[in-house]
Amino acid sequence: MRQVAAVTIHTAAGTPNRGWMRFLGNVVPVALGRGGILANKREGDGGTPRGTFRPRRLWWRADRHVRPRTLLPVRPISPEDAWCEEPADRHYNQAIRLSGSQGGDRLRRDDHLYDFIIEIDHNTRPRIAGRGSAVFLHLARENFGPTAGCVAMTRPAMLRLLQRIGPRTRIIIE
Repeated sequence: MRQVAAVTIHTAAGTPNRGWMRFLGNVVPVALGRGGILANKREGDGGTPRGTFRPRRLWWRADRHVRPRTLLPVRPISPEDAWCEEPADRHYNQAIRLSGSQGGDRLRRDDHLYDFIIEIDHNTRPRIAGRGSAVFLHLARENFGPTAGCVAMTRPAMLRLLQRIGPRTRIIIE
């Protein structure tokens, strides 16, 4: 597999919460955050952050799908896996493990949106409280409804992307 150098994502004309993703001649529709693409991302604003990012790893539901082909590090999602979205917490914008009764953005969902999650390095070095957390590339709702700030696509598009994306790929959201 040859790693793609860059993936670009931009807004669709006239629809700020929908867009297009381009890589290696593929052009696929994506859902964006309900706030559109924002240069000054804040926690809870519903915006997809503008910028250039790198993929960190793939999280996937091993109980639902075979391990996809990818150049990214891969981690199966367990029932305890979650993401810290609380700016005052020392684990803000990091993967955490929760017990059954604790709250948090659980990665193991009943719907299929998080069956495949590409974790990106948005707000990681340095992590700044309130600048946004849990920004992923994941699966879209059937109607391409807006996300809370992520980029979402169909399962076939995700599987094509996973075959070509690697740790050195740039994800450019413009």
